[in-house]
Amino acid sequence: MNWREQNRQAWNKIAAGDNQFARVATDDECSRPFEILDGRGWLPRDMVGRKVLCLAAGGGWQSVLYAMTGADVTVVDISDAMLDLDRREAERRGLSIRTVRASMDDLSELPEAMFEIVHQPVSTCYVPQLLPVYREIARVTKEDGLYISQHKQPASLQVTRRNADDHFVIGLEYYREGPLPPVSDTSYRETGTTEYLHRWEQLVGDLCVAGFVIEDLREPLRANVNAPVNSYKYRGRFLPPYLRMKARRRPRLEEKSDHEKPSLWTP
Repeated sequence: MNWREQNRQAWNKIAAGDNQFARVATDDECSRPFEILDGRGWLPRDMVGRKVLCLAAGGGWQSVLYAMTGADVTVVDISDAMLDLDRREAERRGLSIRTVRASMDDLSELPEAMFEIVHQPVSTCYVPQLLPVYREIARVTKEDGLYISQHKQPASLQVTRRNADDHFVIGLEYYREGPLPPVSDTSYRETGTTEYLHRWEQLVGDLCVAGFVIEDLREPLRANVNAPVNSYKYRGRFLPPYLRMKARRRPRLEEKSDHEKPSLWTP
């Protein structure tokens, strides 16, 4: 079974269970969508009519909150069941949300330069290569459009277990290829999924290569000094699990022919 189908089936199961990533937006959250979506003030305050892509974001949470701001929302996800939650919640709340089942590295169903904002929660860990994803996002994003994304940090995915002294063991090599093997410490893994480790040069460098300029970079706090040792918040004290970035789409410059390019030897 390939990684796409494995992850589709895994997220279908997650959607049917009691999981924090399949929790739909609450009435309280819907009453203050900007506060919930945008703690750092990255979004424009007037969202009415803006075309927003919620990428790999099915589950009836992010898309619903964006729709509550007045945005024109499309949500893409590989999981049928996660998209069902978006459709159900949109109908229940009288919202209009378009859903598309697709892999994040193939957005061919979406036209070029369609979206002013692309917002992607943690999900790039489920694809083997980042550059194809970033290039697809660049293709569907308007010039000067925003790409807000969150990713798993590589060091967090290198952890395999906690030893007898409650120290976290980095048991997977940094320069590795292929899917991650099963590990005993599953604090930041999702059951049944196929995941991949992406290095910093891929997370940040490939984003720049694809046509984006990074405007802000943050590490969401997941630490608690009072958390028990078996808690993910205890592990967050020692290994930051996530990276959040705000990036902007550069202008699409036409490729110059060789005779138009400046010479490196011009005096």
